[in-house]
Amino acid sequence: MKLSWKRALRPAAAMAGALALALLPTSTAAAAPPEAPHAVQAAAANDSGWNDFSCEPSSAHPRPVVLVHGTGGNSVDNWLGLAPYLVNRGYCVFSLDYGRIDGVPLFYGLGPVEDSAQELSDYVDRVLAETGSEEVDIVGHSQGGMMPRYYLKFLGGADSVHTLVGIAPSNHGTTLLGLTRLLDLFPGLEDAIDGSAPALTQQVAGSDLLQRLNAGGDTVPGVEYTVIATRYDQVVTPYRTQFLDGPNVRNVLVQDRCPVDISEHLTIALVDRVTWHETVNALDPAHATPATCFS
Repeated sequence: MKLSWKRALRPAAAMAGALALALLPTSTAAAAPPEAPHAVQAAAANDSGWNDFSCEPSSAHPRPVVLVHGTGGNSVDNWLGLAPYLVNRGYCVFSLDYGRIDGVPLFYGLGPVEDSAQELSDYVDRVLAETGSEEVDIVGHSQGGMMPRYYLKFLGGADSVHTLVGIAPSNHGTTLLGLTRLLDLFPGLEDAIDGSAPALTQQVAGSDLLQRLNAGGDTVPGVEYTVIATRYDQVVTPYRTQFLDGPNVRNVLVQDRCPVDISEHLTIALVDRVTWHETVNALDPAHATPATCFS
């Protein structure tokens, strides 16, 4: 199935917008609207049973699920579809904001990946303490599927995490449809971006961070991994770089489940029910059912 060139460029345009936002002067970013809308959304999420720290994990689903947004996302907007889907199936669901840049509201996941991984570590500790659980499962989109691997490998997270599900994760970096070549063509551009939003350059294929993260293998012992990707991803490219190698890894291409699925980088997490179905299969493999176009 072919996509129109206009549709194909939408995700790339979204990432370009994130780059532009990251490069705004501090004075301009500080003049952005206050975060009140996000606070309202967060309250609504809590009222829906999501981010409810009084939730008690059941025997059927004993591990809380921590949702980790992508670059330029936040703890609410990224999960407006998947979080209720999981709550309705009996999971205790939590999400965090991480990687904030001073003066930039609502668009998070821009700070250094190493710092974001520590924020995730602290949040997982809170979820475990509040729910009395021994382990969590993590579901992350884009950077949110890659960054937890830093937590698992370097911050001791493997002791607290049973399953990591990465939805369109930037596991081995991206060429952004070749646009990252501009970093070589325009001296100073990479330093400018890195100074404003380091997570962006850290996700470029071949970055120092990704070389350290993937050295010695993609996985760590004791954790189950699932990667869910779409062949129409135009942000993390080539899409097969999202997949992991190693024991306890399951790589899923949504078009293998539904050939007519045209989800791309943004919609795969937001609205794609094949992805949601495969996420639940990864969280509860003992009761997994085939995902199809009618999931």
